[in-house]
Amino acid sequence: MPRNILLVEPNYPTKFPPLGLMKISAYHKKLGDNVHFIKGFDKEIPYTFWDKIYIATLFTYNWKTTIDTIKLYKDLVRGDISRIVVGGILATLMSEEIWKETGIIPHRGLLKSAKDLGEDSDLIIEDMIPDYELFNESSHEYNLISDSYFGYSTRGCIRKCSFCGVHKLEPDFLEYKDIKPYVNSITQLYGIKHNLVLFDNNVLASDKFGNIISDICDLGFKKGNKNRDNTKCYVDFNQGVDARKITENKFKLLSKIEINPLRVAFDHIKFKDTYIRSVKLAAKYEIRNLSNYILYNYNDCPEDFWERLKINIDLNKEFDLKIYSFPMKYIPLNAKDRTFIDKNWNWQFIRGVQRILNVMKGAVMPKEDFFYRAFGKTKKEFIAILHMPEHLLMSRGREPQPEEIEWFTKFDSLKKNEREEFLNILCENKSQKKLINSISKTNNRKIKTILHYYIQKEHPLPLLDNIID
Repeated sequence: MPRNILLVEPNYPTKFPPLGLMKISAYHKKLGDNVHFIKGFDKEIPYTFWDKIYIATLFTYNWKTTIDTIKLYKDLVRGDISRIVVGGILATLMSEEIWKETGIIPHRGLLKSAKDLGEDSDLIIEDMIPDYELFNESSHEYNLISDSYFGYSTRGCIRKCSFCGVHKLEPDFLEYKDIKPYVNSITQLYGIKHNLVLFDNNVLASDKFGNIISDICDLGFKKGNKNRDNTKCYVDFNQGVDARKITENKFKLLSKIEINPLRVAFDHIKFKDTYIRSVKLAAKYEIRNLSNYILYNYNDCPEDFWERLKINIDLNKEFDLKIYSFPMKYIPLNAKDRTFIDKNWNWQFIRGVQRILNVMKGAVMPKEDFFYRAFGKTKKEFIAILHMPEHLLMSRGREPQPEEIEWFTKFDSLKKNEREEFLNILCENKSQKKLINSISKTNNRKIKTILHYYIQKEHPLPLLDNIID
């Protein structure tokens, strides 16, 4: 008798579809079960009884949304929590915390045999062809779902970076998976897809990298190849490549495929020389569109962060490249929210970076003039920009406006000890009410004056002139 299977992804923002749920769907449909997908929680679901509910998890900072979702679906199984399976990144990294909070013991790591799901089957979930029709009846749309093959040509990573959870999620490095049968099966079942998106965590660490490139070429993604609509078919190693494993021979291989963009991480300024060398090799082999992950708030400082961004601007100019930088704020692997601030950063500076990135929709553009306007021409100017009030920082055009010029003049007049006091006030008084109260507590007239710029219009200061004078 067919079972009713519910697949759930909590309502956190995500660009890519939940590949694990797509494979679980394929498994259950192969058995003839009824499968339904929901993003978040929906009271109007098609069945009153579910034989099994699978809940995916993503990042640990989605903790509240994920836990709230699990608790909502516990009600649907009438206390029989053995029918709920929770898995994914958060479930692996914080399995004990989930158990304490919900009473459910999550599945940790990759899904291999269906027995991992409590199923009496020897089918390998990891090898299932993902169900691209899973979301057809859902109101939620995922980017690229109808346009891309999603998969892996390797698994795991040889590194054990303390800021990364891959070595806990996929502890064993599998250096080669033949993706040709997998991709061809997707084509047979769901039609030709335009692009190939691979989620390998360190593909360059594979000794079979040449085989992987050969497979990609055989699948029609050789450089210069075009789709039926006469547009190029792109390859994206979405998790990036390891600059420390880049060699000239590997770039020769990469240049054989239509890679766009080439994603290279620049996690710390100590990797400066290695990173620059990798970009120069990219230019040599005519790979001009690059995407650069810039980790910050992790054993660095704002000046280091600015320098890494500036290096990309210089490389763009020197080698006629387009490197789009994507700053990524570090969050500990067990953090339940995004509030962590490293010792060399502070609340005001973190907020400043986020405000700049919000204006630019997360990406640092390759153009020199745009970068200088957004981040400053020097490290010193960048630090000053991070002190700016939100309304000025987010409304800056190509040319400085009078109020911005006034603010900079007042900021430049502050001495070192005054800037320290000023910054402490901003970091310790985040709400408007506290900030207003703080003005009367400082005896420094220059600090009182500049704090005026941080008071929003809906929080008027009728006695501000008296306070300043």
